[in-house]
Amino acid sequence: MTAVEIPQRMNFATAAPKVFKAVLALDAAARQGLDPVLLELVQIRASQINRCVYCVDYHTSDARRAGESESRIYQLDGWQESSLYTAEERAALALTEAVTRLPGGVPDAVYDEVARHFEERELAQLIALIFTVNAWNRMNVTTRKTPGTE
Repeated sequence: MTAVEIPQRMNFATAAPKVFKAVLALDAAARQGLDPVLLELVQIRASQINRCVYCVDYHTSDARRAGESESRIYQLDGWQESSLYTAEERAALALTEAVTRLPGGVPDAVYDEVARHFEERELAQLIALIFTVNAWNRMNVTTRKTPGTE
């Protein structure tokens, strides 16, 4: 079986270095105070929804390094039907899906549930993480960033 090569359109970091560095700084700020495993689950799930193969590949590797199990990574696309995720993780994943699919808005029930599990500061960090991974996804999908590069 021969793989199909999907050519990268541009190297965004080279083409717009100031913007790229600003998003890196935003990413670093958004991660502060969040559990490393939860952080990766959220980033993988948003990337799955956005079909960002670079970010799915990148964050799956990071999740493994953070100690995440293969089973939880594999079942993430169907987390609602899986018993492998905690109530806190489920609330964070529901928020991730609502923010990533924003045209429908973030339902009060989703927000209220996630607010039960996270203090306001931590919830703000989680929201920042979600909008930051969505920025990365949009950048990488548009430019067709190739998994395994950089």
